[in-house]
Amino acid sequence: MSKFIPNLLTLLNLISGCLGIVMVFDKGAHEGLLFILIAVFFDFFDGFSARLLKVKSDMGKELDSLADMVSFGILPAIIMFHLLKNSSDIFWLPYISFLLAAFSALRLAKFNIDERQAEVFYGLPTPSNALFIASLSFINFVQTPVYLVIITLLFSLLMVVDIPLFALKFKSFRWQGNEVRMLFLLFSLVLISFLQVAAIPIIICLYVLTSVILNVFRVKDSGNKQ
Repeated sequence: MSKFIPNLLTLLNLISGCLGIVMVFDKGAHEGLLFILIAVFFDFFDGFSARLLKVKSDMGKELDSLADMVSFGILPAIIMFHLLKNSSDIFWLPYISFLLAAFSALRLAKFNIDERQAEVFYGLPTPSNALFIASLSFINFVQTPVYLVIITLLFSLLMVVDIPLFALKFKSFRWQGNEVRMLFLLFSLVLISFLQVAAIPIIICLYVLTSVILNVFRVKDSGNKQ
């Protein structure tokens, strides 16, 4: 029975994405963030439960990517489509948003065959990208065609760029070995308590910046050891 738990959580992730797409079409871009947050919750615990129960499988890995494509690839693209459509009268401009779906697919395919990504990510993970895009519907000053197009292009490229980013994967909840992850999550909670939804894009940017800084220190340490 335990071997089915991670796959069940993955399917709940996928269903959350489907519901989010329906809600965005019915009620607008604001509704997408809630379902992306729910999908992130299921996505975190499907991997954690698979590691905890020691039931990782190739099928689970593929299923996870298919679910992520819906919740963190198509759903944020639909959100961006609505934002662009509401901010511009240029009929073709909203279709640029589907670059997010295309590059999410590339990101997920790359992840599945890249053996380096067991402990770190290379490129911005699709859940982080989805959270960033979904939060934009709550931040009025970025809802202009120029900003939205720049963000679409920039974050599409960030998902496939070959930059190591630390992974929020917990093999256990002990402090040792999880210092960076726990401090980052604690700081994120503080930001959310003060800024609420507006904290999300700041947190994603800090995630990328923290990873870059950690990479610089690693390079220096390896250089000193040589």
